[in-house]
Amino acid sequence: MAKSYGTVSAEQKLKMSGLAFVQGLASGALPLNTIARTLGYDVTEVERGRVVVTLVPTDAHLNPAGTVHGGLTATLLDSCMGLAVQSTLDAGTSQTTLEFKISLVRPITPDTGPIRAEGNVLNCGRRIGTAEGRSPTSRAGCSPTARRRA
Repeated sequence: MAKSYGTVSAEQKLKMSGLAFVQGLASGALPLNTIARTLGYDVTEVERGRVVVTLVPTDAHLNPAGTVHGGLTATLLDSCMGLAVQSTLDAGTSQTTLEFKISLVRPITPDTGPIRAEGNVLNCGRRIGTAEGRSPTSRAGCSPTARRRA
């Protein structure tokens, strides 16, 4: 199914479990958010408490130093972690980022090749969920990591 971009209505989201919502994003049954279109990323793997987001970096993602802007990496990690938390929630429940910290180990360039950011839920309580995100990129030895509370 071809991907589309936009928003899912609040009424539709209220009827879906978090897992069904995130699976819909990955399958193309639901539209991805517009930042996914702007940056060129996709939700590619989903299971309860775990989500993978992928992107192929291009020259459009570069900072003045000629490497991929750290904000792109931060967005990928925030997205995969947030969706991982969302995948554990009941219908009618949503989440948003409270805080997150990122450690950028090595630069990413278009030559790095495809980027894979994986978010995993560490704990999901009644009000706050904590997730960890990693982006192991074998070619350049990059492994940015992040932690997020939602």
